[in-house]
Amino acid sequence: MKRKVYVETSIISYLTARPSKNVIEAGHQQSTYLFWDRRSEFDLVASELVLTECGAGDALAASKRLDVLSTMPLLDITSRSVDLAKSLVAANIVPTKASEDALHIAIATVHFVDYLLTWNCRHIANPEIQARIAEYLQRQGLFLPFICTPDEILGDNDD
Repeated sequence: MKRKVYVETSIISYLTARPSKNVIEAGHQQSTYLFWDRRSEFDLVASELVLTECGAGDALAASKRLDVLSTMPLLDITSRSVDLAKSLVAANIVPTKASEDALHIAIATVHFVDYLLTWNCRHIANPEIQARIAEYLQRQGLFLPFICTPDEILGDNDD
């Protein structure tokens, strides 16, 4: 059985953006392309939130992002996920300014995905925040999906 991967907005953005001249961003783009080449190894899902975020901004760039999403099943934003996201913010685990990031985490959690794939290392793929979220969720009988970047999900490519 394939692992279910929630693809957060930053992944779609790196996948569809013009090649960056910034060495870090270019590396992220390359890793994202490598993951995308192997996407058939996973069951990819996104959410209505990813769809909304990808549809914002420059119309041409948004169109490219939405094209990528068009083949991906979308997870619903349920009342349970909204309540969970609000509670992560209320508990000061995720900052108020990152409430949408909390919602990505909550959607992935309540839909029992295996991995949440992101390049957002400030509020999502942040080990300190993840530890606090995991502890909080465990007390509620929930489990945090593995949160990782494309580099981490692919592991060592020197097969």
